[in-house]
Amino acid sequence: METTKTFQELGVSEEILRALEKKGVAMPTRVQEEAIPPLLAWRDVIAKAPTGTGKTFAFGIPMIEHIDPQSDDLQGLILAPTRELAIQIGDELRGLLTFSKKIRVAVVYGGAKIESQIKQLEKHPQIVVATPGRLMDHYKRKTLRLDRVQTVVLDEADRMLDMGFFDDIMKIIKELPTERQTIMFSATLPPKIRQMAKQILRNPAEVNIAVSKPNEAIQQGIYVCYENQKMEIVRALFGEPTGTKTIIFSSSKQKVKELAYTLKRMKLNAAAMHSDLEQEQREEVMLDFKNGKIDLLVATDIVARGIDIEDIGTVVNYDVPHDPEDYIHRIGRTARASATGRAITFVSEKEQGKFHRIETFMERDVEKLPIPEHLGKGPVYNPDESDRRFSGRGGHGRGGNRRDGQSGAGGRGGRNGRNRSGRKNPEQGAQAQSSAQAPQNQGATPEGTQPQGAKERTDGQKNRRNNRRRFRGPKGPQGSPGPKPGDN
Repeated sequence: METTKTFQELGVSEEILRALEKKGVAMPTRVQEEAIPPLLAWRDVIAKAPTGTGKTFAFGIPMIEHIDPQSDDLQGLILAPTRELAIQIGDELRGLLTFSKKIRVAVVYGGAKIESQIKQLEKHPQIVVATPGRLMDHYKRKTLRLDRVQTVVLDEADRMLDMGFFDDIMKIIKELPTERQTIMFSATLPPKIRQMAKQILRNPAEVNIAVSKPNEAIQQGIYVCYENQKMEIVRALFGEPTGTKTIIFSSSKQKVKELAYTLKRMKLNAAAMHSDLEQEQREEVMLDFKNGKIDLLVATDIVARGIDIEDIGTVVNYDVPHDPEDYIHRIGRTARASATGRAITFVSEKEQGKFHRIETFMERDVEKLPIPEHLGKGPVYNPDESDRRFSGRGGHGRGGNRRDGQSGAGGRGGRNGRNRSGRKNPEQGAQAQSSAQAPQNQGATPEGTQPQGAKERTDGQKNRRNNRRRFRGPKGPQGSPGPKPGDN
């Protein structure tokens, strides 16, 4: 459904209209058209909207319109699950403030020196974008006050709960004024998000933007292969420079390290992006990738939503994403800004059922690409048989009924997702997989020596286990259910 109103008709100020024009933004997206009017009217809003729909402007424009530039109070607070997303939101808000110089924005997040962030806060920003754990650090240090906040946004609320931020969020909410505007944006609205909304929102307007199907400009294809053929397919694909930027996604942090190590050994300009890197290292990697110094970026799902680069030609899914929405987010990094791109997914025997559910969601069959001849034959694509073999008790192969330890974006990894063989030398696991030959017996279930699914560690993850028992506490704006574990 196309939008029918202009930003001017939505009531946006002249300063922001000029900023939008400078950025080349002519018409609002659906989520902007539906969310901006109730937000300008100071209503609470809960919105289901995936990344790429323009949600930052949807909540950012009304927040800026409500700011009193003459006051030094912190008036707008935005909580985001990852450092990358927080930085991206901050950049977009500053773009909207091109002609509103008196409004200041600060971005604070874990993994960076707190002293430089304190200097930002000493300038009295009216808007702060933060990850929950680091915001609590500043609050305890009394480097910011929350008692004058008039609008709070929870962006990608489902991810924040998946990453264990529930307790920090509720502590933050408890310190905010009772009379405030509360906004929740989430890619999905599972029961735990609905329950949280009941606790912290008051009579909210609801915006529901369906997850869009992949861009038709993306050429999708899959290699149906054995687990130990994946690395050799990577070697075949990238044995020579491709001339375009490529991202290889994996749900396992250890696998990301192994892949990057192997690609570097092939004399390719590759780098890894995962949560073990210091923030300065992550920013340097992203800058090098954006500027073309790096051709291949190997990344975990947790940073997928923070990658905002328009000229990415290829996306490779080394493993099948946890759910269709994660797949859409991954491959959506390519074919942006009217460009074309391709998305390649490696589908092992255990992952066939999972990928078939993605095909069902997209209402299309993805092309099955031929495996390079020198690697031998791959398994037959039979998702129903795959589900029967690997989803029940006593499943075949070393992993039993486990799911290859895949964690999805910010999710919980499989129990077998701990690396043993690759701790000392990241090349060991990759070599063990790539050196094995493709099996001749289609009934066999060959596995690489490297279990996948090492969990992403974030500042807030240790509360993850407690989240299952949440949302039984008292309702109301300040309700904070369940026990309060230690701070992150």
